[in-house]
Amino acid sequence: MRKVLPLALSGLFALSACQFAGNGDDPVDEARRLNTMAAFPLHAYIPDPASDGAKTVSRAQWVLGRQCMVRLGFSGFATLDPKAVESTYPVRQGTFTSEDMPGDDTPYGVVDPDLAAEHGYHNRKTDTSAQPQQWPADQYAALTGTFESGDSRVTHGHRIPEGGCLGEATRKIYGPAPKATKVNGVKLSGYYSLALELWYESHKRASKDPAWKKADSAWSACMKKKGFHYSDPDKASIDSHWFGPGKPSDKEKRTAAADARCKLDTGYVPAVHSLDVRTQKSSIGSNKEKLEALRAADERAVRNARTIVTRDS
Repeated sequence: MRKVLPLALSGLFALSACQFAGNGDDPVDEARRLNTMAAFPLHAYIPDPASDGAKTVSRAQWVLGRQCMVRLGFSGFATLDPKAVESTYPVRQGTFTSEDMPGDDTPYGVVDPDLAAEHGYHNRKTDTSAQPQQWPADQYAALTGTFESGDSRVTHGHRIPEGGCLGEATRKIYGPAPKATKVNGVKLSGYYSLALELWYESHKRASKDPAWKKADSAWSACMKKKGFHYSDPDKASIDSHWFGPGKPSDKEKRTAAADARCKLDTGYVPAVHSLDVRTQKSSIGSNKEKLEALRAADERAVRNARTIVTRDS
């Protein structure tokens, strides 16, 4: 899902990289600063997974999850140390995972021409807050409540709870899950789904603004002069030619470098970021009470988690 950000003046679209540098900011540094999740208003309503509170919640989930797994008949879990798995998330054994997929985890993609020339669009950063850990199919199903064709919803004579043992643990820590919603075709049922939904919807509105279209057009014209034909940065970054095994091709690297350079030369990131931020602020204003209630619920969850971890010590 592409991310979202505030609105300044549409005149920002006309500013060049040189003009931004004249304001005391290196254009690459400025683009990098705005091209992060933390640069968005709604980020305040999505807890940092690397924070102490989030880590405590994760440990508490595994404490409760361990108890549940033992109850389901997985006796080996009795000796599981929650500290050893608190920074992991379950992956089904044998599942293909690849960190070498093209794409960028930032809101606006490549913004540094030098890095783009080296890595192309393969700029995903490793998430250090949690790492995948593989579990056998039966244990994975019991932990997550996620089933493939042929998997049983019953293990050792016990029915697997909704969401698996970790889902059950999460409900004990947070309380009943909010009503599920769909964002861009993806079902979200987590405790931060409202913030993510607002993020997506706000971005969708912002991207329809004529000023955003103008920014896309300016970027596209810049790319055309360099020999690349894309209507907007998303089209360039998800070009099917970039998918597949192996290192980024020379063409991918040249395209990505031109993409980043054109973003700087047209002032693309500051311009669209301002539009994204404006719509996010509007969404927050319309949903302030719900968002604050969710934030309060998160704070209660952290307190609950601390109690669970303390009792297990």
